[in-house]
Amino acid sequence: MAERILYVGPLSLFSRKVEIALREKGLLYAREMVPFTQAKGYSPKHPAVAAANPLKKVPVLVEGDLTLFDSTVILEYLEDAYPEPPLYPKGAKARAKCRLVELEADEILFAPVRNLLYRTEPPLADGAKQAAREEEGIKADAELDRQFAGLDARLEARDYFCGAFSAADIGMFMTVLFTQRLKGPRLAGHPRLAAWYARMLSRPSCAKVAEEIAAADRELSPDLR
Repeated sequence: MAERILYVGPLSLFSRKVEIALREKGLLYAREMVPFTQAKGYSPKHPAVAAANPLKKVPVLVEGDLTLFDSTVILEYLEDAYPEPPLYPKGAKARAKCRLVELEADEILFAPVRNLLYRTEPPLADGAKQAAREEEGIKADAELDRQFAGLDARLEARDYFCGAFSAADIGMFMTVLFTQRLKGPRLAGHPRLAAWYARMLSRPSCAKVAEEIAAADRELSPDLR
């Protein structure tokens, strides 16, 4: 078996999606943690990541002579190459629906989360600019709470978003985890979503990621409030 290397960031949501998938499939891998600070981000870029991905972002998976980037592409490759245990349902329609939920997590639910990232940083010296981003954060909280209500309704009579545990849940879990670490709206008002989140945290793969992100926050984001 060729060596499998995953380049990840300590606070990279999309890197952690891939780690959950690898652990769920029982696949061994060597992890290369890319240096990151709140002041400089991922600058200077890791040379292996910059060479592999035109966007110069993690995650990057290297498996023998194959190099992949983008978490969704990597998850779909892992499913094709290592189909057991499955992370996608059977049937073209069911798999397409699963992919849509993962896309929703990455592109729709995550969109307002971007306006909460300031909560990991020290306040700006310019009071007006700080107030403006706090106002955007309040709007993001309201939008996330609205989306939470929709997700809660979709979990009626099911444990996971596509019936059985799948890549859809991995994507949603990581985005919801970020809403909680960034002090977004609580899940208590959405009982089915809260129960799903607790169910996800009971999985060792997800619990490990949550623990590691919390540890990274203590080291890298002491201003998280």
